[in-house]
Amino acid sequence: MTYEEFRQIIMEELEKAPEGLTWTQIRERRPELYQRWPNNKWVHRLEDVGLIRERVKGRLIWRIEK
Repeated sequence: MTYEEFRQIIMEELEKAPEGLTWTQIRERRPELYQRWPNNKWVHRLEDVGLIRERVKGRLIWRIEK
């Protein structure tokens, strides 16, 4: 999987869920994301294009900046 494919999948799923999702929820929705943990370098690149990760009630929620 390339970074561009990863970015497309993440953005598609987060656009469907404006309240945000955990990595596990994203991974369960998209079987092609088989990694237990995402590639840190790719996640940091996503933060540059609008990904926000915040801790809510002990869970790390991913969402897109509006």
